[in-house]
Amino acid sequence: MAKISYRVRPETAVLTKGFDPALSVGSARPPVYRSSTFVFPSPEAAERAFGIVLGKISVRGEDHPEDRPDLIYARLNHPNAEILEEQLVPLEKGANSAAVFNSGMAAIFTTLLTFLEKGSALIYTQPLYGGSQHLMHQIIEPLGFEAIGVEGGNTAMLSKVIEQTKNLKLVLIETPANPTLMMTDIEQAAAAVRRHSAHPRLAVDNTLLGPTFQHPLVHGADLAIYSATKFLGGFSDLLAGAVLAADTELIQSLTGVRALLGNILQADECWILDSRLSTVGLRMNRQSKNAQRIAEGLAKNPRVKRVIYPSLFTDPEQIRIRDAQTDYPGSLLSLIVEGGKTGAFEFLRRLRIAKNAVSLGGVETLVCHPMTTTHSELTDDELKAAGITDALVRISIGTEHWRDLLEEFTRALAGIS
Repeated sequence: MAKISYRVRPETAVLTKGFDPALSVGSARPPVYRSSTFVFPSPEAAERAFGIVLGKISVRGEDHPEDRPDLIYARLNHPNAEILEEQLVPLEKGANSAAVFNSGMAAIFTTLLTFLEKGSALIYTQPLYGGSQHLMHQIIEPLGFEAIGVEGGNTAMLSKVIEQTKNLKLVLIETPANPTLMMTDIEQAAAAVRRHSAHPRLAVDNTLLGPTFQHPLVHGADLAIYSATKFLGGFSDLLAGAVLAADTELIQSLTGVRALLGNILQADECWILDSRLSTVGLRMNRQSKNAQRIAEGLAKNPRVKRVIYPSLFTDPEQIRIRDAQTDYPGSLLSLIVEGGKTGAFEFLRRLRIAKNAVSLGGVETLVCHPMTTTHSELTDDELKAAGITDALVRISIGTEHWRDLLEEFTRALAGIS
């Protein structure tokens, strides 16, 4: 792979790292390598490659390209995954290594299986994305792991639970939380984790603000997890997940489990996602500016009881966390509208520019009713604890003109009886 001998900034590295045109007939951009298996240059190379994959031989990382193993089989790794992983790294401040998966849920599940041990405990913050919460109840707990939910944003409580939980191996924070945007203090959680005798790992689901507006590894997290389907992909046309870390050995552990599960991101999706990376910051900045203008406009609407958006926080602790660990407020906002579920559904029915669909982070604006869609698997108690009501509508703002969106939302709200 091509290597620049001097340090460049992330915007440059994301277009130059991990790919050498000379190895691809001079192609300026990476081609798609649709191969399931790869030819070894010698029997010794094959032996060495398997030794590395099986952990019998350690490698020293990207600064020693001679240590890079030969490719074996696409379930283990392939050229497009290697290129994508190297070009993801510059986007995440503090990262040195990355692993890509075929969905965000695959990234989370593989992380849990890799770092939890038999009989060990996991702490996670609430609210949590509905799929992640369902994973805890349907898979993690039945497998014999203890999964403990803690109110997100409650710094003292999270630190106390971390301190008191025996055999704790992993803490999973989603911040801001989906869909209430509750923020949790990463740095304080990292400090509590470091004090624990069991040496647990701290993982942060950074999907909603990363990699542009929030940098968990800089604040002490061990792992930054993404549904790359969202802002990294940006066009609602692929599924992908990613995990990044400063410690390359953590990623090597993940890729070992990934090889067993067979959930690596395939070549075509890697190629598509790689082509989107250079515009992540551009898209997210446009979306965040749009969202802030819209949130502030809707805050004055008499049919809206509350606009949930970081720049409109009033709780002092949430403001403190926001200012300490985020750069900009992002493009996700939630509304508490008049009329409960009926009012929310009437609002959704009147939208034409914005689409009534789940997911987020795309260039198109998407709106949904979390209680009946993304978080419908939560129990009544979990919904109440998370602050998800039947009047809550989640909006992921895209790159359309903000005035058009604000006018549409205003008209739709006016139709609530």
